[in-house]
Amino acid sequence: MKELILLSLTLRNFKGIRDFVLETGNASVSVFGDNATGKTTLFDGFLWALFHKDSQNRTTFEIKGLDELGRVAEHGLQHEVEAVLMVDRRRRSFKKVFYEKFTKKRGSAVAESSGHSTDYYVDGVPVKLGQYNAEVDALINEDIFKLLTSPAYFNEILKPDARRKVLLEVCGQMTDAEIIQGNKQLAPLADILGDRSLEDHRKVIAARRSEINKELDKIPVRIDEARRSMPDVSDLDAELLQEDIDTMRGRVDAKTAELQRIQSGGELSSKEIRLREINADLAEIKHRVQADSIKAVTDQREWMFQLGSELSGLKSQIDAGEREVEQYKRQITRAESQAARLREEWHAANELEFLAHEHDQDGNCPSCGQALPIEQMQVAQEKALSDFNLNKSKRLESISADGKAAAEEVRKLKHYMFDVEESIRNHQKKLTAKQTEISAAEATLQSLQAAVSDPAENTEYQSKQREGERVRAEIEQLRSSSADAIGKVQSEIRLIRSQVDDLEADKAKLATVAATEKRIAELSEEERKLAGEFEKLEHELFLTEEFTRTKVSMLESKINSKFKYARFRLFEEQINGGLKDVCKTLYNGVPYEGGLNNAARINVGLDIINTLGQHYGFTAPIFVDNAEAVTKLIPTDAQVIRLVVSEYDKKLRLEHNDIQEAI
Repeated sequence: MKELILLSLTLRNFKGIRDFVLETGNASVSVFGDNATGKTTLFDGFLWALFHKDSQNRTTFEIKGLDELGRVAEHGLQHEVEAVLMVDRRRRSFKKVFYEKFTKKRGSAVAESSGHSTDYYVDGVPVKLGQYNAEVDALINEDIFKLLTSPAYFNEILKPDARRKVLLEVCGQMTDAEIIQGNKQLAPLADILGDRSLEDHRKVIAARRSEINKELDKIPVRIDEARRSMPDVSDLDAELLQEDIDTMRGRVDAKTAELQRIQSGGELSSKEIRLREINADLAEIKHRVQADSIKAVTDQREWMFQLGSELSGLKSQIDAGEREVEQYKRQITRAESQAARLREEWHAANELEFLAHEHDQDGNCPSCGQALPIEQMQVAQEKALSDFNLNKSKRLESISADGKAAAEEVRKLKHYMFDVEESIRNHQKKLTAKQTEISAAEATLQSLQAAVSDPAENTEYQSKQREGERVRAEIEQLRSSSADAIGKVQSEIRLIRSQVDDLEADKAKLATVAATEKRIAELSEEERKLAGEFEKLEHELFLTEEFTRTKVSMLESKINSKFKYARFRLFEEQINGGLKDVCKTLYNGVPYEGGLNNAARINVGLDIINTLGQHYGFTAPIFVDNAEAVTKLIPTDAQVIRLVVSEYDKKLRLEHNDIQEAI
């Protein structure tokens, strides 16, 4: 089993503790102190040093000391926690230092706070946060560590689902097949589940039951609505209705034939045929008279469209050229500025002169300190002058080359810009010419449109028009003489058709009743099938709940066998007979959250830690807060840090004693 022991815990300026060192001497210890002296802060600091959280599993909490008004009491301090551990006989240390950063803004004489930073040390070596976390993770998983260091963590910090997960991990999962074999009543469940898990099938059942309930609620309403919508057909007979409809339709056909005979008089028909021939002749004459003029107008419009397209193309080319000229101007300005700067730089470099006194030596050898010969000093002076002139020459040549390149770029850019400007001028000339050409084409179009002939001025067209008017007048005279007879027959047809519509409406009522009765029968059958399916689902739901009861009973028995004092309830019976997943800890039948005293809570927590430690193969320091409430702690193999409320200890006091012997 892997063993982790806290050797020492050092807190400086942490949550109100100015400076305190918890030395354990590799054994269990007790820390005494009055309320608000910082006992729980020791556990907070221990967890913060390793996992950046306090004992309540919070990542955000106040590290700095606060005054009576809840404000930071003192700025500029370093807040430090260092935990020294013994891990399987290897000494390890983990230290964090949290502090404010101060910076001076320009023009200000006082540094201001610009945020916070944290430094990390592993075994005294500064490291980054990622490496720090990796080193801690290499010791033990954070969640497991917290389970093994606080008797309250399992029952008070973990959510019920997380507690269930831990317990199931400790006792080992049971397969659905094992549970089904344990209860003969569950035998059909294997075939019902198929490839689904129990929870997935419960979800399917719940979803389907909900759908069926909704449908079952709707069906009686639909049946009632259907019945109320059925018309009264008690005095209607389908066969008699059809006979009456056939008789009346025969009368309509006879009257329609009579109307056609009246309307199709021989002379009237021939006059109407002649009128259609005259209208065709008029259209042919009009086309013949106007054909050439209309073609000329169409051709001219097509030519103007082509000219407009060419004009748009010229405008686009001019716009593109003007944008290119603006771009060249910007490039020329930049190149000219560079050339001017290089000229100034060349003159400045050319004006530099060799200053002998800047290169004078003190006349002594730098190695031995003796005076150098005059000849040697002169040689050094001449070499310095030569080096100066060579560097100056090279610098001037470099600047001159850059200047020439810049001037050449200006020349090329201006040449390119001139070409583009010349192209723009040529396009503008073409644009002016094209606009003139379009104006002339518009005038031509107007002339062609005005020249289109009016067919009414043609003598042949006029003659045909007069003949058409004469034939039209003759037709009107023939129609007026038969109008009375036609009106009478049409009135009789409308009356008979109205009677047919009434009979058809009665026939439709019978069809509506038949369709409604069929729909009611379908709804009743659907209701019967849904009720049968609902009963089947209820039985499947009962089996799944029985499965859960069996599983929970077997699991609770298996889990509780792993613990000496703690007992666990993993489900509760609901009023509707269903089961609710829970995870409640009990001691002697008393729920942890429902009346269990502090002493029992602590011992139950230690019992859980003992079992979890055996499961994970790991022991870690256990911080027992409010330890004064316990007169007898149950035995544990782990190091125990007792945090005891003592009214007489206004400052934290440490006692090195063997707690295991004491209990």
